[in-house]
Amino acid sequence: MKICHTQALVTLFTVLLGIPPTHAHAEEAERYWPQWRGPQHNGVAPHGDPPITWSETENIRFKVPVPGRGLASPIVWGDRIFLLTAVAADADAYQVSQNAAAEKLEKKEWPPSVEPVKQAFLVLALSLQDGSVVWRKTAAERVPHESHYLDSSWASASPVTDGKRLFAQFGSSGLYAYDLDGELLWSVDLGDMKTRRGFGEGSSPALHGDTLVVNWDHEGDSFIVALDARSGKQLWRTERPDEVTSWATPLVVKAGGHHQVVVPATGRSRGYDLKTGKEIWSASGMTVNTIPTPLHHNGLVYLTSGYRGNLMQAINLAKAKGPINDTKAIAWTFDRHTPYVPSPVLYEDRICFIKHFKNIFTCLDAASGEVLYTEQRLEGITNVYASPVAAAGRFYIFAKDGRAIVLDAGREYKVLATNALDDPVNASPAIAGDEIFVRSDKYLYAISAQDSKDRLSSSFHHLPAISKHATVPWTTNFLLH
Repeated sequence: MKICHTQALVTLFTVLLGIPPTHAHAEEAERYWPQWRGPQHNGVAPHGDPPITWSETENIRFKVPVPGRGLASPIVWGDRIFLLTAVAADADAYQVSQNAAAEKLEKKEWPPSVEPVKQAFLVLALSLQDGSVVWRKTAAERVPHESHYLDSSWASASPVTDGKRLFAQFGSSGLYAYDLDGELLWSVDLGDMKTRRGFGEGSSPALHGDTLVVNWDHEGDSFIVALDARSGKQLWRTERPDEVTSWATPLVVKAGGHHQVVVPATGRSRGYDLKTGKEIWSASGMTVNTIPTPLHHNGLVYLTSGYRGNLMQAINLAKAKGPINDTKAIAWTFDRHTPYVPSPVLYEDRICFIKHFKNIFTCLDAASGEVLYTEQRLEGITNVYASPVAAAGRFYIFAKDGRAIVLDAGREYKVLATNALDDPVNASPAIAGDEIFVRSDKYLYAISAQDSKDRLSSSFHHLPAISKHATVPWTTNFLLH
């Protein structure tokens, strides 16, 4: 198996300095954005410090076109940015289908679904230096078996990497593992998912060590499955009877000396033993269409949903055994202004979130559930689908129309700046070093302080490249080859 140059350097340093390799690798991962919701699974870049202000003409280090359509967040490792996208073989036919869905929405006909046309499901590795393509792979080409919601896509799950392998989840169109040079290691077909009202798929895989976990809640026989990340071999599969479609990404967390997988859902949220798939605890209470990803802090796991109801539950994992409703395992609850689409962000001792997908912001004390502030209107922005991210004592919140607001991440509400890009933003951003990477509908932006334009952007750019492969320029039709 090939070892990337960055990893080889880190390994050498660990030997010379006597640092345990696993600890060094964890330290390295915290400087990147290796998965959905970042290195700590909470939306925070602990070493990040991106700019506070930007526009189309200020603090943009590069802006490159991203072909096709996708809501998958970018992830960052070493000198690479990884993106997933789906490109229609017949762009005109796809546009006609989107227009028809938009017309249904305007007429208030439900659901405004985009009907399937053949797609190429692509994995892109981009240069962190200038956004050019390092490599591109077509994972699959097929006509999706069902529609997606007008604002969604057929490439909505975010990739994940451990610094050695890249895992690309296209749901019903397959799960694929690559090395960081783009060589396919294995692929798995988990079947076809039937989502509620044909809204489409979106749950990302969760990775811990050599175990990859995929949740498969839909309108058919729901299950959760663990795969060997080295081979794709199934380690265990646990049925989830009576669960309906959800879009939440599982969270792997350590509790009581063991790791468990936490999955929020409409029927019952559950914790599973990571090694065996055996259910440890369960709780009811989430609303229909559960989307936000769980968070963890100081022994508490936070579950939330906000469609046709509102609920956040703080669960004490040390006390969570069996059915836990009406037990002390639920440390506190909050039943107002919780998110429907965007996941919460947990910064230091504060958990903060968007109401529904509107422009109302709330912050709670993570330990007690005490309200620090609530019903704060994010002036200048409206609909928010992207999840908030945080770094250097600041929250970054991007709205659907490309506008964004930067807040102080303290215990009082304070606006630091409002900014705007020209293209809509639905995917959640990634922070690495002194930059924030934003996937809009048509572009990937690298937002970086003006004085960093003459550098290789972030502080970790001194590390060697993952590969010696030359980058290749963007072309208008490369995805169809």
